[in-house]
Amino acid sequence: MFEYSQTDVDGIDTTVFVHAPPNIGALYGLAAAREDEFIIYEDERWTAPQVLSMANRIGHVLVESCGITKGDRIGIAMRNYPEWVAAFVAITSVGGVAVPLNAWWQADEMAFAVGDSGASLLLVDEERLNRILGSEGDSRSTLQAVRTLVVRADAPDQAPADRPADAPIEALADLLPDEAAMPVVDVGPDDDVTILYTSGTTGNPKGAVSTHRALVNGLMCFAARAAVGALCEPPDEADLADPPMPVFMLCVPLFHVTGLVPVMLGSFVGGARLVMTHRWDPDRALELIEREAVTNFVGVPTMAWDLLEAESFGDRDLSSLRSVGGGGAPMPPELVRRIDEHFPKGRPGLGYGMTETNAYGPQNAGQDFLDRPTSTGRTIPVMQMRVTDPDGNELPTGETGELWFRGPSLIRGYWNRPDATAETIVDGWLRSGDLGSIDEDGYVYVIDRAKDMVLRGGENIYCAEVEAAIYEHPAVYEAAVYGVPHPRLGEELACHVMVKPDHELSEGELQQFIGSRLASFKVPSIVTFVGQSLPRNASGKILKRELRDQMAAEATGG
Repeated sequence: MFEYSQTDVDGIDTTVFVHAPPNIGALYGLAAAREDEFIIYEDERWTAPQVLSMANRIGHVLVESCGITKGDRIGIAMRNYPEWVAAFVAITSVGGVAVPLNAWWQADEMAFAVGDSGASLLLVDEERLNRILGSEGDSRSTLQAVRTLVVRADAPDQAPADRPADAPIEALADLLPDEAAMPVVDVGPDDDVTILYTSGTTGNPKGAVSTHRALVNGLMCFAARAAVGALCEPPDEADLADPPMPVFMLCVPLFHVTGLVPVMLGSFVGGARLVMTHRWDPDRALELIEREAVTNFVGVPTMAWDLLEAESFGDRDLSSLRSVGGGGAPMPPELVRRIDEHFPKGRPGLGYGMTETNAYGPQNAGQDFLDRPTSTGRTIPVMQMRVTDPDGNELPTGETGELWFRGPSLIRGYWNRPDATAETIVDGWLRSGDLGSIDEDGYVYVIDRAKDMVLRGGENIYCAEVEAAIYEHPAVYEAAVYGVPHPRLGEELACHVMVKPDHELSEGELQQFIGSRLASFKVPSIVTFVGQSLPRNASGKILKRELRDQMAAEATGG
């Protein structure tokens, strides 16, 4: 099943799986034989036939009513709903390119991605629709000019917004036939399938473009790694005699690569059931773990902390859990230990991947993780990794440098950004921007990020974007944004701000100002105001490390 060989991919000799299907649609066919429950969303229960029937009907609407053809970009702006899954299946089955939009984005951020990708259609829930209808200026012109189908009218926390008579907004339910077959479209391995937006150091996000080949091979990488893991750490006798039904709790957003690829799409491959919630609540998550016999909990490490600290933790039967992990941020060794000690059968796990690798990379789990809690684990042979110096020269084993990836799951580049593509992908190798080392046994250790990025609870925050928003305030003279350690989130966002003479600015006022422009997770929680210029080096660059060290010293009384 996991035989691999070399093939030419865009001029690069690449290791690929021999038996990989030509497109992602072939994997959806694996669910066609299922009659069981596939998605549990709160108290809704969707069988596999129901999900596929919805996808088939959406696919019919896309082609017959909306005129979608192969290569057209289609935005998905929804929280984690069953309809999100059906919409993605439909888009990618008819040759469209799915453009998942961050559900936390404000109108300006949504408008940038829609305009940049050239999306011709938006599939939204009512919550995102209200955000679009409330947009102003250029964002309003961009968002309200795109044909929009409301897939899920379910915004209990918001009053419905007024819909302009001339806005191309329709209810998908009005277009859906009772039954329909998925339109047949010839989709090849090198056709584009997704554009996932990842924040850029220039302040604007970049659209990471994947092909069907990359997505399918990425899923096979995860399957191969799971097979290796089962050989290294076999299940106990009870599980061998009566294997539990794989049930994944999806607590990360579907617009993130972890939720999309290894969890959601991986469930099509592995026949797993998906359990989803409306919003993150550790006590509700524990209730569902017990009720649905969840075997795999996938979230960012902060969510595992939340489970352990929840009031109801000791009252729930969590014996079904076999894996407690995820990715998106480092997992503190103390958390690795606590997971192993406090979950009856749940073992700690962590993956180190990127949007640009379709989430696949080294993985660490079980006893390996307990033995090496600071490592992100090892890869399988089809994914190569190396460590380089600043000039791209490979360094000897154990030395620290930039981590590079090479394998079949890499993106083909950034949408309309040949400059960024050439900078990031060099002769088939992807520069991660992360600093680390690889030991003699192939275990990868991520030490620091070369990029000016903060990783807060699994969300990537690029400081330049936040600084740009701060500088829009008329009272700000100078600003620097950086990350500081946080016991639960991994990192928290902080900033130093020099206020202009004869101006006043409070912490709350600045935070509200930033929050009106950016998603809430990008708002600094620690704000320090100063009356003098921020420290700079000889080239004029603000010394953020000095500010960070100063903040740490003040916090410890040093």
